[in-house]
Amino acid sequence: MIKKKKDTINSLALHKKDVGSTEIQIGLLTDKITKLSDHFKKFKKDKHSTLGLAKSVNKRKKLLAYLKRKNSESYQKVIKQLNLRK
Repeated sequence: MIKKKKDTINSLALHKKDVGSTEIQIGLLTDKITKLSDHFKKFKKDKHSTLGLAKSVNKRKKLLAYLKRKNSESYQKVIKQLNLRK
């Protein structure tokens, strides 16, 4: 998990010390959503975690809308890199 988190941060960072930009937040939320989706494939009756998944999805959606509004070039890069839109 930690290695994957660092890889995500390094791949999306805007500069060397960047750890909290919108792009990185979207990447980390995507990792979290993927992890929770895999969890639900095993544990279908886990209803408490579904709330966390819904919150994460909505937060990522809001951050993507913000990024699209503020910096469409970066938005396209993040979408392509994280393979979000089919």
